[in-house]
Amino acid sequence: MSSFRAPSTLFSFLILTSLSLFIQRTHASVTVYGLTPLNQLPLATATTTDPSAPPQKTLAAYNNTKLIPPPIPDPPPQTAFTLALERDAANVPGLSLPHVGTSFWGFSLEMSILTQVLGKNSSNLGVPFLNLLANLQERAGGVNIRIGGNTQEFAVMVPQDHPLLLPYHTFGKTTSGSSQTTETPAVLYTIDMFYIASNISSLLNVKWFLGVPFNQTDPWRLDIAEYGQQILGDNLLGLQAGNEPDLYLRFGHRTGTYTPTDYSNEVSNLLDTISTNPLIPRKNIFIGPSVASKEAGFDTADVWATGFIDKFKDSFYCFSVENYPFDNCAAQFNTGAPHANPQELFPYYLNHNNLLDHVGKYDESSRLAVGAGKPLVMFETNTGSCGGFPGISDSFGAALWTADYGMLMKHYNFSNGMLHVGGQNAFYNPFTAPPTNQSQFNQWTVGSIYYSTIVLAEALGTSNTSRVIDLTSSTSPYTPAYAVYEHDTLSKLVLMNYMDDLQSNTHTTSMTINVPLPSDANGGELNVKVKYLSSESVNSKNITWAGQSLGPALTVDGRFSGDLNVVNIPCTTTNGNGNGNTMSCTIPLRAPSLALVFLPTSSSDPLLNLGQATQTFSTSAYTRLHNTARLDPSAVAVSNGHSGKERDEKGLGSTSPGALRNGAAGGGRVGFGARGVVVTSGLVMMLAAGWLWMVR
Repeated sequence: MSSFRAPSTLFSFLILTSLSLFIQRTHASVTVYGLTPLNQLPLATATTTDPSAPPQKTLAAYNNTKLIPPPIPDPPPQTAFTLALERDAANVPGLSLPHVGTSFWGFSLEMSILTQVLGKNSSNLGVPFLNLLANLQERAGGVNIRIGGNTQEFAVMVPQDHPLLLPYHTFGKTTSGSSQTTETPAVLYTIDMFYIASNISSLLNVKWFLGVPFNQTDPWRLDIAEYGQQILGDNLLGLQAGNEPDLYLRFGHRTGTYTPTDYSNEVSNLLDTISTNPLIPRKNIFIGPSVASKEAGFDTADVWATGFIDKFKDSFYCFSVENYPFDNCAAQFNTGAPHANPQELFPYYLNHNNLLDHVGKYDESSRLAVGAGKPLVMFETNTGSCGGFPGISDSFGAALWTADYGMLMKHYNFSNGMLHVGGQNAFYNPFTAPPTNQSQFNQWTVGSIYYSTIVLAEALGTSNTSRVIDLTSSTSPYTPAYAVYEHDTLSKLVLMNYMDDLQSNTHTTSMTINVPLPSDANGGELNVKVKYLSSESVNSKNITWAGQSLGPALTVDGRFSGDLNVVNIPCTTTNGNGNGNTMSCTIPLRAPSLALVFLPTSSSDPLLNLGQATQTFSTSAYTRLHNTARLDPSAVAVSNGHSGKERDEKGLGSTSPGALRNGAAGGGRVGFGARGVVVTSGLVMMLAAGWLWMVR
């Protein structure tokens, strides 16, 4: 358990201090605790490749749908390529700007699910979540996290004793009145939200983005900006000024007409209001326009045409866009026909040319942002809006796609991308905490795209000099390739094979790389080291990175397990066209797979032999003190269990030992610690008695 002192009375502080003395350390593999009990989440229908298996209801995050891998393209692509590469960056036109700061991929968290991911409150942080971030920090230096999404627009700060908040809870929900397809609730949050974020940043290099609510502009609700700066300090990177304003008319957030000029005027009004607010001392950390889709009414080009960049560049931390390749909200929320059958859509994600279209449309936005000296951030994205697609978003194919997506965005000079994280009803989550009402038995789940964040973190590293170029024009759309230059020297390659050929295994690709060596290099044999992202098929959910895995669904504690496997591939040196010695290496890529190649120039890179991060987090808490039976995760995934309220309504009694004996209707049970501490009313009374003795 990671415990911190948040604003509280002396009594609660002493109780927490006493708990740290009484509770012993556990070696359980995961942390679990109660999550958002205010409502039940919708269920999705799972299908499998076994036609005789009847459909069953399951939470989307644990959906077992496996699609049929797309066939090898006809005619089949070639399987052998040669990449003639320059060693010095000075000879490579088109390289990106250096990647600076933190992991390229960060995470975008809806406010409505924060207690599921970050922790119940500032004294109860999610240990698996901390471990997952630690993996990225050691590889990339840190992680950026955005708290916001649709829910930020209706977020309201309330006191801790607000009647809609449960005891010890930082968040609650109420009806927002929104007509948007995601059925967005109004989130009620307390000051403890900022302390949760601050306490995480005291353990890890995590920087935060928050958002100013835009559903009310007269007067503005600025609590999130005021307390964000006061409590987070420099760990607050930016404040989003409006989330997807192009959708405001569609979802009834505005009436009449609403144009890019109207949005720009609202941003001006916000900045004017803040200019006289002494509680918001940093005036230049705003983010926008975060436009999502031309189909909704206007796009980024329309916003730029208003002079937005020149007008606001001195007040903005960065410029932002938000985009998903497809909209799946109709299917998820039963508001119309699905966008497409996932099986028919699967090939889209296994073709680099489609990403060129998806990312390439921001070429002009990138040019303008760079010209203004500002970062361009993909502020919210994933495989498909409203939770993604079953069988795609949680597959190895999605892991390859997300790695390709991130590298291509870096090539186009995006500074960062934020992968959106939903609740239990999302297929695309990079990580998912246990289901609400089964948290006594369940554990965390890592989605396929989390592995992609690790790949990007290792590819770009911590040197703050990594520059990227897309080499796919020399290969094929099914075998993307990227070169990474650090300190102006070729250091790594990212090579991929989207094809799936599990049956015949005849489409393993050979990538031969020819690289000039320094003029003083000796002849003979050299080596490259390779880390592979592997799985048996593009439809698989079982993934390893350099031989290690975070574990299957409902078993994850955020730490890699298994033996690290870094493959040594010998190379030869030859005389190359008067350019001195040339190193030639052939990298095999089974269909499907991804290879991160460390060239001799990066042989001393500490990431080469890094598996599990050296910094991990443990807990001082037992998951349960009683009734520690374990259930089959596959059975748990299709069960919502009973909440305490349901048990009372159904006459099932309390789940806390001794609760009825002590006359407690709700069991008198309090959860502490990210790995879940169950403190019975008797123990609380004992600690309270000890406190009274101490203060007599």
